[in-house]
Amino acid sequence: QVQLVESGGGLVKTGGSLTLSCSASGALIGAKTMGWYRQAPGKQRELVASILNDDSTNYADFVKGRFSISKLFAKNTLWLHMYSLKPEDTGAYYCYVQYTVGPSGTYWGQGTQVTVSS
Repeated sequence: QVQLVESGGGLVKTGGSLTLSCSASGALIGAKTMGWYRQAPGKQRELVASILNDDSTNYADFVKGRFSISKLFAKNTLWLHMYSLKPEDTGAYYCYVQYTVGPSGTYWGQGTQVTVSS
């Protein structure tokens, strides 16, 4: 079992920035992929960004150029750096980590709320 704890959410004005952190109880170096989803009220959860073990990244079109995902194996931590935030970025943000060996499975954090005011 791997536990993920997110932090860094909050209230920010349009155009502002936030950095979300996801701290893992297990070693991220063994994970196949990891990233962030978000869910706005009344909407389905959607992928925001993901990063592979080799640092290759993938971003949803709606955050390209504004968000950046990074990780540091030494700290077992994943980050989502968010810039130029818009009201439509409001929602609960969840980190996930997927393992195909070891603690095989996909693990989720409890979520952290991001609210962008207009």
